Amino acid sequence: MFRAISAAALLLCVAYAPDEASAAEITLLSPGAVGSSLRELVPQFEQASGHKVKVSYSPALALVDKLKQGETPDVAIVGSSAADELIKLGKFSAGSKAVIARVGVGVFVRRGDPKPDISSGDSFLRSVMNAKTISYSDPKLGGTAANYVGRMMSSLDVTGSIGPKTKLTPPAKPLADFVANGGADFGLTQITEILQDPRLELVGPLPEEIQFYTVYAAGVMAASRQQDAGKALIAFLTTPAASAVMKSKGFTQF
Repeated sequence: MFRAISAAALLLCVAYAPDEASAAEITLLSPGAVGSSLRELVPQFEQASGHKVKVSYSPALALVDKLKQGETPDVAIVGSSAADELIKLGKFSAGSKAVIARVGVGVFVRRGDPKPDISSGDSFLRSVMNAKTISYSDPKLGGTAANYVGRMMSSLDVTGSIGPKTKLTPPAKPLADFVANGGADFGLTQITEILQDPRLELVGPLPEEIQFYTVYAAGVMAASRQQDAGKALIAFLTTPAASAVMKSKGFTQF
């Protein structure tokens, strides 16, 4: 449905399109939660613009640390507040920040397994208390959602009974593998990561009263030699066509 590039998106890329001699290779560093969208959108951008994009992934908070410590992709996708900090530090080019997507935390099970009741904050807490094992990514490894879930679970664990039934894993695939192999009654992570794994089934987003949204923004690194190409990529990621793709992957509208 969304594979065709809209006329507006195509015109945008043509406006930035280089001649063959000046076509650029853009390096992009992104959180894994954006991966399912980028795997569809990057080939569209490459086809329309003539540029090539090499994508690498990292947990969001660890990604920001890499940028602060001197790693220099051409473009990076980070949390919106982190983007502001990177501009102040001179890591992002001034004026290059663009908000591209927002995603919430979801609860998931192995496909076909019973689904816990998460219809309210109280229902979610009862489901946590009734579960034998729950799982989410280790906050120490730098995931935005994992850090929030860790803080939330600590605040809910007034009796000390949640901690012993919690299994922390590395982010992304190890978490999915653990739940898909029957290791936990349910897991928690960003909704986009749940939807990209057919072994998993989304129970639903966290109840609104305990929900947490990560707002992602893209920026061009000040040290990049591909300023124009990087800006073209970011402009493409903010088109209505790109937003429609992201929505189909689990991102929400503002």
